[in-house]
Amino acid sequence: MTAAEKKSIAGFLDTTSDFLSSGYKTGQNDYDFTDDALTTASQEVSLSRDSTSCKTDSIEQIADEIRRCKNCPLGMTRKNAAPGEGSLQPLVMVIGEGPGAEEDAQGRPFVGRAGQLLDKMLEAINLSRNSNCFIANVVKCRPPNNRDPYPEETSACAYFLERQIALLKPRFILAAGRIAAQTLLKTTEPIGKLRGNFRELTAGNMTLPFLATYHPAALLRNEDLKRPAWEDLKLLRSMLDKEKTG
Repeated sequence: MTAAEKKSIAGFLDTTSDFLSSGYKTGQNDYDFTDDALTTASQEVSLSRDSTSCKTDSIEQIADEIRRCKNCPLGMTRKNAAPGEGSLQPLVMVIGEGPGAEEDAQGRPFVGRAGQLLDKMLEAINLSRNSNCFIANVVKCRPPNNRDPYPEETSACAYFLERQIALLKPRFILAAGRIAAQTLLKTTEPIGKLRGNFRELTAGNMTLPFLATYHPAALLRNEDLKRPAWEDLKLLRSMLDKEKTG
């Protein structure tokens, strides 16, 4: 286990202890943890990678591994992991940030208010998780209080997402929101600069057309973002149509 993972767990335990004893947060102790040379969790990751071959891997197998995963602190605070769902031969793979409260309760991605809006957005350009899209997230378990996932948490989930992309072989990747776009492109640029045009995303031995747009939750908070998001969707539909006729 890394020092960052240990500190995250210790902070969670401190907060829990404060709540149970007095109901007030007294502040986190300044722990001085170090990385372990090799822990059970990292051994599990290594064994999983060594024992999984492209010939025998499957979306169902990945989902089962995700549901059993304890490779980061989110595995200890979640109710249900949300591995992903949709077409196994998708035109578009939609990748968001991570599960929220409804997703954590149901074990499915994008099923809350933002997910309902996402379904309507996709439907507007003739896309659907029921026929030609696969929906996933960069982290498969809900971060407490819907905070941004920590880098060590996105790193722990990256292997699952990479395998999903390799198996599904989508024609296009649509990143929903800042966290997904920054994580996939390995950048800190704001979403306003990342959206609006296609980029190339290298995933394994594939190079895929990649488009970022605003997260549906952001559209629910700020209606001014709906027009640029609609422009992004029209751009995606235009590229899909060009590929179809080309």
